[in-house]
Amino acid sequence: MVESWSFLDTAESNFRPLVVIELAKGTKEETIEWFTKRIVDKKANGGAQLLMKPLVTENGVENIYLVGASHLRLLLGAEAVGLVKECSDNSMRTFTYSSRKTFKHYADDNQDFLTMAECQYIIKHELENLRARDEKMIPGYPQAKLYPGKSIVRRLLTSGILVQIFPLHDREELKKLSHSWYGRVKIGYQPLDDIRCYFGETIALYFGFLEYFTFALIPMAVIGIPYYVFAWEDYDKYVMFATFNLLWSTVILEVWKRMCAILTYRWGTLLMKRQFEEPRPGFHGVLGINPVTGREEPMYSSVKRQLRIYLVSLPFVCLCLYFSLYVMMIYFDLEQWALDYHKENESNFSSLMLYVPSIIYAVVIEIMNLIYRYAAEFLTSW
Repeated sequence: MVESWSFLDTAESNFRPLVVIELAKGTKEETIEWFTKRIVDKKANGGAQLLMKPLVTENGVENIYLVGASHLRLLLGAEAVGLVKECSDNSMRTFTYSSRKTFKHYADDNQDFLTMAECQYIIKHELENLRARDEKMIPGYPQAKLYPGKSIVRRLLTSGILVQIFPLHDREELKKLSHSWYGRVKIGYQPLDDIRCYFGETIALYFGFLEYFTFALIPMAVIGIPYYVFAWEDYDKYVMFATFNLLWSTVILEVWKRMCAILTYRWGTLLMKRQFEEPRPGFHGVLGINPVTGREEPMYSSVKRQLRIYLVSLPFVCLCLYFSLYVMMIYFDLEQWALDYHKENESNFSSLMLYVPSIIYAVVIEIMNLIYRYAAEFLTSW
């Protein structure tokens, strides 16, 4: 795999833009040059080895850049992210560039072997895993500090230099998909495979579940019509309908699990080796060699991680639990006070006071949830 990157040609005349990068207006030229160089530079030099071109409009360059990749680069990227494809013998295996000719529908001139969603996923993966090496800061922005292993894209986003990264639509493919999906008059099943090829497995599974759940509700609706139309005095009939709903809701969930497994296996996501994924963009540490995969990635001391968990995170969680219990005891005291006050006065005002403890408690819980969520996200990233 490592040897394959060396002969990769980054120049391709037929440039196909797949991802858009928007930088903030007024971004310094040295920052743009440095970031562009890291994107197009070779993997051996710490780059992503992708193709990048500025988007030129009538007003000139608008700090918007189109990112793509050569066909060979995408194939090697498919191996790097562990994409699972169907082989000629109908089995599903992790794609490798060396055995590429054993996979179904592969040909050297077939640019559609990888779906659009897969190509964009590969580029997104490579951009997110661009990590600092010897840089101490982002060129042109001394306040934006860098350290070995830090995600460059993440630092650019938090510094406001990088506005957004998003996939680019293909108008022709989108037009074909819209016609087969919702542009036809004939009622039929959704083209889930086409949706998956364009938007990815997650979106396809979402619409697949909506379709399945809609059909699964039909028996419950048909059986429920008589109960809605007629007002029966025999409540045993309602018990039967409730029992049917309980059993049917369990059955449709179990059947969906089977259908979901079939779809994910067919699309290759069921067999993807998640244990070999790249570290998340927010993870940082000294760059080293992963002993399992042999790839260069940031490494962080497990001892330091355990110290952070047991000396900071765990005490903080215990403190939050104690504070929550303390607030709950105050609520009980307020509720008892409101009951005693109502017994003594028996007035409209005292009746309203019975709701005050619950209202105060609900407001306090919402405030505590916001604080705890912010603290949890901060501690998780830290």
